[in-house]
Parts: sequence; structure tokens; C-alpha cells
Amino acid sequence: MTTLPRPSDFELAILRVLWRRGSATVRQIHEDLLQERQQGYTTVLKTMQIMLEKGLLERDEAGKSHVYRAALAEADAQSGMLKDLLAKVFGGSTRKLVMAVLKESPMSSEEEAEIKALLESGRRKARR
Repeated sequence: MTTLPRPSDFELAILRVLWRRGSATVRQIHEDLLQERQQGYTTVLKTMQIMLEKGLLERDEAGKSHVYRAALAEADAQSGMLKDLLAKVFGGSTRKLVMAVLKESPMSSEEEAEIKALLESGRRKARR
């Protein structure tokens, strides 16, 4: 599998729209983005053309309006960016990353329960 370039902040905003919708036209993406930022239609279009060239998007040209979809799954993008962050900012230390996250962003009871379940699952696998 070819490694795709890391998306910029604006490219990530476009990808989030596509991950939520599945696929969309430039106009639909532009309308969704207007909820969070004032960005011109032509800027969205040009950015999406660049993303297509980079391999971050795929385009279906069969209909009157081109329909775009993300070329990478949300989990794959998150994983790749997290690995970069872990290596570049935390020197590869998972402990440092987790401690920093917990200090910066308190978690809900539901998130705490989910994390505890993941830790217990990991312990069980390690014992096998």
C-alpha cells in the first residue's frame, strides 16, 4: 500500500465531512464546512483538486456533478497521524502521550470505563 501524505488542517476538515457523509459533491462539502469556517467555494474546489492529485480523495465522474469520497479510512488517517505524533513529540513513549492527553482533556465516565475495558483486554492477551 502506498503511503499517503499527511493532510493539512483544512484537508482534514474536508475529510471529516466525507467520513461523515460517505461521499459528496464539492457544493455539499462547501455547505457543511460553512458551519465551522467561512471558506469560499473555489478554495474548497481547488483544495479538493489538490487532494485528488495527492491521492487523498477519489472522484466519481459518471454523473453531472463529480462525487468525491475519502481515499483513506478515518481510522487509518488517525493511526498514521498518531504514530507521527508519538514519534516526533513524545519520543515514542506511549506513557508520555497518554499522560499528556489525560492532563489536557478530562474524560467522561463512559470513556474511563471503555479505557479500563481496553486495558483489561490487553492484560488478558498478554497473559496468554
